[in-house]
Amino acid sequence: MNMRAPQIRFDAADELAALCKAGGDPLRLNVLRALSNDSFGVLELAQIFAIGQSGMSHHLKVLAQAGLVATRREGNAIFYRRALAQVDLLGGALHAALLGEVDELRLPEDVQRRIAEVHGQRAAASQDFFARMAANFQAQQDLIAGLPQYRDSALALLDSLDFATGATALEIGPGDGGFLPELARRFDQVIALDNSPAMLELARLRCDQEGLANVALQLADALVDDYPASDCLVLNMVLHHFAAPAEALKHLAQRIRPGGSLLITELCSHNQSWAREACGDLWLGFEQDDLARWATAAGLLPGESLYVGLRNGFQIQVRHFAKPEQSNRQGAYS
Repeated sequence: MNMRAPQIRFDAADELAALCKAGGDPLRLNVLRALSNDSFGVLELAQIFAIGQSGMSHHLKVLAQAGLVATRREGNAIFYRRALAQVDLLGGALHAALLGEVDELRLPEDVQRRIAEVHGQRAAASQDFFARMAANFQAQQDLIAGLPQYRDSALALLDSLDFATGATALEIGPGDGGFLPELARRFDQVIALDNSPAMLELARLRCDQEGLANVALQLADALVDDYPASDCLVLNMVLHHFAAPAEALKHLAQRIRPGGSLLITELCSHNQSWAREACGDLWLGFEQDDLARWATAAGLLPGESLYVGLRNGFQIQVRHFAKPEQSNRQGAYS
């Protein structure tokens, strides 16, 4: 008489085995490294690592089953990001240690080049949108979150910071310049910087109409070109137009003077994909924890946050991050 031995289950060990299996492939480790401060779709990752979509989908499935990556749906697209380690759960310490070792890896030069190409494709799509839609941009933006919907909250947070006399401000991507009169009243000098000539012309018209003599307009790429550091850097509904938001915050943090502030107004994460076509959004909002994590990685300290609920289903987050007077990390600031 044949008797089957009962199958012994090792649920906890299975979880650890899945984590070890996921980390046992060089390509998957490099995918985790590429996702350290970014999120990509499967087609973008297939392009970055020069493999077929089906092959990349398999690797992402293994990483997801091990809890190493999380997914986020934006319309019809799914974006992958690194999952945060839960150190108090089974495998959490191993998860954290694996990511810590992964972050010491240097991505191959060809992979870094293709990541830059993907970022370039995103940035080109954004610039093309603003070149085509500048005249209608504000009307489209108002469908989601126009300045009147968050102005009071942004100003309340700004005024609570109590900047010294003579302080300067820098607004990246001022749109039609609607926030510039508020900055001009509160700061000695204001710079408005945009990489779109069409959008900058709208801001110029606003400055002329309002007689804003202390506002200087500059056509420049905030991540490439040179411009002065400021005491307060303002990003109003702009970060979701950056190809790589986490890397952008690292760069922009260097343009804030010690003791200064970063003020961000952004949409919370949402799934209304029509915003991509209507407003040229590269990202459908951001998780609150992501902004805090990216700002911390940039050497900034999280401050006060305000949240504004909108009738159309969107929610706005108004966030303050402070730059310490002195850095404890060598080379953190310039």
